[in-house]
Amino acid sequence: MGFYFLLTCQKKTLLPTGFFIGIFWFYWISFSFRYYDLSYLIPLVILGVGIIYGLIFWFIGFLGRTIEIRAILLLLLSFFSPFGFNWFKPELIFINSYFSTNLYLYGLFLLSLILLIRLKKQWKILGLTLLIALCFINTKNTFIKPSLHVAIPIMNLSQDKKWEKRYKNEITKNNFAFINKAINDKQDLIILPESAFPTYLNLDAKTLEKLKLLSYKITILTGALSVKNNKVFNSSYLLKNGEFEVANKVVLVPFGEKIPFPKFAVDFINKTFFDGADDYESATKVHNFTIDNYTFRNAICFEATVDKLYENSPKYMIAISNNAWFTPSIEPTLQNLLLKYYARKYNTIIYHSANSGISTIIYP
Repeated sequence: MGFYFLLTCQKKTLLPTGFFIGIFWFYWISFSFRYYDLSYLIPLVILGVGIIYGLIFWFIGFLGRTIEIRAILLLLLSFFSPFGFNWFKPELIFINSYFSTNLYLYGLFLLSLILLIRLKKQWKILGLTLLIALCFINTKNTFIKPSLHVAIPIMNLSQDKKWEKRYKNEITKNNFAFINKAINDKQDLIILPESAFPTYLNLDAKTLEKLKLLSYKITILTGALSVKNNKVFNSSYLLKNGEFEVANKVVLVPFGEKIPFPKFAVDFINKTFFDGADDYESATKVHNFTIDNYTFRNAICFEATVDKLYENSPKYMIAISNNAWFTPSIEPTLQNLLLKYYARKYNTIIYHSANSGISTIIYP
């Protein structure tokens, strides 16, 4: 019914429609400003997001003078990423339905609505038949689950505590408790979330040494920051058999880790709003970890929902996230739906560990 409305409503209706879709889909983006003492910007950010998507839908109405053109523009909207942020995909609403999120089948879904709208009287049965048929041709993927026992702890650490120095020892102690429990439970691998250790782990010799010792008993993958050549990276650390390997984030979060503007604007924004802090640095290529002869693609939070991280369709992925920036909100649920979307698109099993999010194994 929603798509039928988008195809048939008056052009002037699309601007407010896009405005409210943008707000209800992305209002949570503004919540991260609480942790920069910028709470006063929250309503402005929400309003700004609404305006951006209002203009996008207005543009669809302006160009979409027929329902056929409007349907094509809705289809192309899945490829549009304002400021590099690609979390708005209209077909995502099909992820837990009988319809498929496959782009070709999504296109056929829109075609079925066009037939229902355009054809006269009894010929509308053609559109209805296609619509019903699409419920039965949802693509199924085949996959082989690794024979690994994996622990993915449920963690709900508030963001306002994560980087407070007085909580560092408590957080570290809790992380080691999770690891020791996984060892006692005879697990092969434990996955801790993004920034599970609130430290530059490659410079924290004491913590790193304790992790190395435990890695003789269990393989550990955890998130933490790292520093190299005076540059800060958001990283994943894999520790096994007393050795460690670091993978840095490839695709940074627009406005969260990198300002997607020219340098003069970046410098001004960082100085004005973020106490002069620099953007994070990013790796140049994706990284794979090898665990018990299985190859896992590494992904950190946002980049697990970016096509670049699925180059060559990896069979397995380990994704770590910190959703505490945005909770309570719909953001963890939206991320989970997107991970399902990409798992099916690339036939990839995703092991997702998220602080204040949905920690689970996602099958294609």
